[in-house]
Amino acid sequence: RGMVDFKISNFKAIRKLGEGAFGEIYQCVNPKTSQEVAIKFEDANSRSPQLFYEAKFYQYLLRDSSVDRGEKTDKGIPRVYYCVNEGDKNIMVMDLLGPSLEDLFNICNRRFSLKTVLMLSEQMLARIEYIHTRYILHRDIKPDNFVIGIGSKQHKVFIIDFGLAKKYISKDKHIPIKEGKNLTGTARYASVNTHLGVEQSRRDDLESLGFVMMYFLRGSLPWQNMR
Repeated sequence: RGMVDFKISNFKAIRKLGEGAFGEIYQCVNPKTSQEVAIKFEDANSRSPQLFYEAKFYQYLLRDSSVDRGEKTDKGIPRVYYCVNEGDKNIMVMDLLGPSLEDLFNICNRRFSLKTVLMLSEQMLARIEYIHTRYILHRDIKPDNFVIGIGSKQHKVFIIDFGLAKKYISKDKHIPIKEGKNLTGTARYASVNTHLGVEQSRRDDLESLGFVMMYFLRGSLPWQNMR
């Protein structure tokens, strides 16, 4: 829907929002319409490209939801407008959102009040609950992957980055327990079972959320910087 309007040639980059193993993400604007979006770039020749994989999760989570119908009670999932290969880059155009909770944490001298942590945790838990009802594990719960909205949605927390996500229901059955798995996610917030190489499930997303809450209250986690 409206894909023609989101061709990369229609947009001008304003500033870089972030970068990582996935590539780079920029805040961009369409000079003709003044519409601002976030555009994520990935090297099409990378060893394990994930942008199209991630886009499918966003689109699946929004399908038949209140967001897709334009209702006010959305699920805190950003919209993806356009995902395509152009030359040596894979490109995904999505909603522009505000700073991450990690960014806000740094702005607040790396300490949130108990009230702030509880209010944020209520929204983060709701986001995780929703994706679990759609049979998806996030597998990389951390402060960087929760961002606040902008404009009329600046009070709302959104969950992002489904590059490591996985469906936990396959052929109407829960995926089996496996051992000897490589660590998937971010070591600092990964659950104990994830460190032990056990196949992740819903409990691991929730355990990671608990570590995020501790991090916000304490300013750090006891195992940071340990091998």
